[in-house]
Amino acid sequence: MATTSTGTTGTTGTTGTTGTSTQLPVGTESSLSNWAGPYVTGMLAKGQALASTPYQAYEGPLTAGPSALQQQAFQGLAGLAVPAGAEQAAGMTGQLAQRAANLGYTPGTFTSDMFTSQAAQQYMNPYLQTSLDPQIAEARRQAEIQRIQDASRLTRAGAYGGSRQAVMEAEGRRNLAQNLANITGQGYNTAYQQAAAQFNADQARKQAAQQSAESSRQFGAGYGLQGLQTALGASQQQAGLANLQQQMNLANLSAQMGAGQTQRGITSEGLAAERAAFEEERDYPYKQVQYQQSLLQGLPLAAQTTTYQQPSALAEVLQSAGGVRQLYDLLFGTQAAK
Repeated sequence: MATTSTGTTGTTGTTGTTGTSTQLPVGTESSLSNWAGPYVTGMLAKGQALASTPYQAYEGPLTAGPSALQQQAFQGLAGLAVPAGAEQAAGMTGQLAQRAANLGYTPGTFTSDMFTSQAAQQYMNPYLQTSLDPQIAEARRQAEIQRIQDASRLTRAGAYGGSRQAVMEAEGRRNLAQNLANITGQGYNTAYQQAAAQFNADQARKQAAQQSAESSRQFGAGYGLQGLQTALGASQQQAGLANLQQQMNLANLSAQMGAGQTQRGITSEGLAAERAAFEEERDYPYKQVQYQQSLLQGLPLAAQTTTYQQPSALAEVLQSAGGVRQLYDLLFGTQAAK
């Protein structure tokens, strides 16, 4: 039981025969209740022992670290690059752009000739040769036939070589000349009209040929451009597919990251439970001491104070085995001596 000395006071007593005054010591002692003293003492001893215990660190893992799925996702992200299809599409697009730039088309120029006198002569001569010359020859033949017939009639009439013959031949020559002039004039007029029509027909065919050639050039240029546009569309589709593939890869990696985060969370919960179990086991003795202390709340633990005084010589004599005899001898032996 714990005791506390609270001080001393003195009282006056007489010992011996000399009459000397002696001050006896007086003290007080405080202690817990008798029933709680051992309990508190043991609790304090446990607390002191625990306070002297070295710090015990948790040696287990503190973090879960990346999960296996997260590691795969990280590797996938590190390995991401521009899809080969996108690079091929970019290269093809550049080539197509160069070819389109080189696919120049310059519209052709249509030409037409003028119907000059030289052109008219050129177109009229074949007609004159094939149409006019036979008509002239026929007119002269008919005139000659008429002259012979007139000469025959004059001969039968006995007037051949006379004035009448001269008049008839002059009239025949005039009629021939008039007929030839009519044939020639009509022939040249017809030949000119035919030449102009033939010239226009040739010019129309020439322009049609030029138009056909130009249309062919236009078709070739358009066809080539259409081919480039088709190739460009295919290249763009290839780039789109490559982009879609990249997006799908990113979506897969994102899903892996999400699943990996869940996986890591499960591992983290396990590590946290292990650490909590370690800390609970480590702190259990401290909690027990605190629990023991909590049991004392509200209990009557007031300290008891005991006052004590050092015994006198008489009390010491009386407490001893032969105290009464010694007291008797002391008192009556002294008187007998007197």
